[in-house]
Amino acid sequence: MSLPRLESGRAVIGEGWLQGRTAYGGVSAALALLSAKAAYADLPALRSAQIAFVGPLSGEVEVTPTLLRRGKNSAFVGVDVMGTEGVGLRALFLFMASRTSAILHGDLSIDPPSAPEAEVIDGISIGPGFLHEFEFAKAGDPAIGNWLRWARLKDREGLDPGVELVAIADALPPAAMSVAKQWGPISTTTWQLNLVSDAPATRDGWWLLGAELLHAADGNSSQNMTIWNRDGAAVATATQSVALFV
Repeated sequence: MSLPRLESGRAVIGEGWLQGRTAYGGVSAALALLSAKAAYADLPALRSAQIAFVGPLSGEVEVTPTLLRRGKNSAFVGVDVMGTEGVGLRALFLFMASRTSAILHGDLSIDPPSAPEAEVIDGISIGPGFLHEFEFAKAGDPAIGNWLRWARLKDREGLDPGVELVAIADALPPAAMSVAKQWGPISTTTWQLNLVSDAPATRDGWWLLGAELLHAADGNSSQNMTIWNRDGAAVATATQSVALFV
């Protein structure tokens, strides 16, 4: 199944993209980005996305973009995704063109672990819902408080690379679950994704996803995330807050 088709500001999120009673966060965020790019076709590269998962989304949704500000070098676009219960997602996207700078600091690249083809895991074998839209592969041994996994969308043909990245960037379970004594319901509440490349790309659809648990208490957790391409070059960083019901 491909991403839901967005037509005239509406889309239908089918059961195959659900996690529990709401849509997988990556697909609803990807719909918001698709809407922004469709409404304002001459936008520069996506640099940052701030996403609030306000309420459940499934079935028919309405996606409404609003140009908040347009300057010579950047543009802010807000997007609301509405479901039957009102606003389900509110996004703020920053699009900004590259420019010459004297400041250069930090190298987030890594030596990629073993090739993902060595141990591909079909998402359908992991659990129900949206996971069957992905393939995963191990990337070294797991560590307490950390996830590191290869992931790719099964159906990615024709996708804008930035939309593909947003769709896949939230595919890992919360890092807090690596220290949980049992699995249980979770819900991402806020997510900020910052792109460190203005042209994210990878080979064969494989992205390396990393999540590091910073803190978990009182039913909430905070984590940092990094995404690399197949060659180990960083393409995005993120922070995320997750509600834990376990």
